Amino acid sequence: MPPELTVLALAGLLLLVHVFSATHFKTKQYGLDWNMGARDEDLPPLGDLAARLDRARGNFLETLPLAIIGFGGVVLADKASDYTAIAAWVWLGARVTYLPLYWAGIPKVRTYVWAVALLALLYPIGALLLA
Repeated sequence: MPPELTVLALAGLLLLVHVFSATHFKTKQYGLDWNMGARDEDLPPLGDLAARLDRARGNFLETLPLAIIGFGGVVLADKASDYTAIAAWVWLGARVTYLPLYWAGIPKVRTYVWAVALLALLYPIGALLLA
């Protein structure tokens, strides 16, 4: 399997980590009835930790489609290379690093790691458009 697809498969597992960690801390705050209910009621704002994890989940969901387009696209278009594979692993490594940084509330380093992930995403998209 091309490394870019391996990275996307692992990104699926990372998505589950994001979803379950965010939901765990939301459930801890709002209770099991909220988790198992329709979630229609108005609720107080999330506490700091649950809110950070929810924002990290949202951020990952915003960038995952770009990864699918970029890394999946280079494989489908037969434009995958050692460089797109490296970009894929760099992106995944940065995204794995991003979650605990956001979880811990570390502000500036988290943003730098996010920027590394974004730059890694731009490479395969550029390869699709320019090569």
